Amino acid sequence: MSVYSTASLKSELNERGWRMTPQRETILKTFQHLPKGQHLSAEDLYELLQREGQRISLSTVYRTLKLMARMGILRELELGEDHKHYEINQPYPYHHHHLICVKCNKTIEFKSDAVLKIGTKTAQKEGYHLLDCQLTIHAICPACQRALAPY
Repeated sequence: MSVYSTASLKSELNERGWRMTPQRETILKTFQHLPKGQHLSAEDLYELLQREGQRISLSTVYRTLKLMARMGILRELELGEDHKHYEINQPYPYHHHHLICVKCNKTIEFKSDAVLKIGTKTAQKEGYHLLDCQLTIHAICPACQRALAPY
């Protein structure tokens, strides 16, 4: 389970003058219960919610994902596809980064204390409050390298 509960999200929203809607709560709970390492695009989330019988529009999904990413609850990821993916933003020691094959989109998650340390130090130096720090490496995996190699 993540550090963000329904109560903490409601509190943060209220502090900003926004309401906790049933749709926001449903989306938070969906991300809290995703298997580790699973990322969802807005379309993936929308389809999942529809299969579960939730009546949430695609535009509400997009707006809620953007809001939760700005608040630091979700991480917005560029995973080498034409759209963004999202995952719950876990604190250290669960904080991780991504290595992505640009050919097959295989994604490997990895930890790096050095990246987090540099991000934290830079944010503090400038007076910022760090919400997220992520490194995404785009490369070609060994299987795709072999497939591209001449015989």
